[in-house]
Amino acid sequence: MAMILTIGLHPAAIDYTKHPGLDEATLTARIEQGHAALRAAGFDAVSCLIGSDPDAAEKTIRERLSEGPFSVVMIGGGVRMAPEHTLLFERLINVLVATTPGIRFCFNTSPETTIDAIRRWV
Repeated sequence: MAMILTIGLHPAAIDYTKHPGLDEATLTARIEQGHAALRAAGFDAVSCLIGSDPDAAEKTIRERLSEGPFSVVMIGGGVRMAPEHTLLFERLINVLVATTPGIRFCFNTSPETTIDAIRRWV
């Protein structure tokens, strides 16, 4: 089975003023439920929660990649969809392409859609 790396913003790195009705504890629980669903479905997935600093995130990603080889990476919506994280997203894509030739990318829209995103490519 393909090894999967899931990358998302750490719940502590999110500005919740932009997300009424969401808080760190709720998001943490949703992320954990999403990963439990992956494990229950038999996927070999490694979670990588990052902060918003591109340099620190790149370092974290490089460290996680040593746990591979990964054939699929899922990058969460918090990284991709917020304009303030454009540089972060760009750096992640470039690091992943440079260090893991042939890796496939998939994208979720929430922690609950992670398994669907992965199933499209595995």
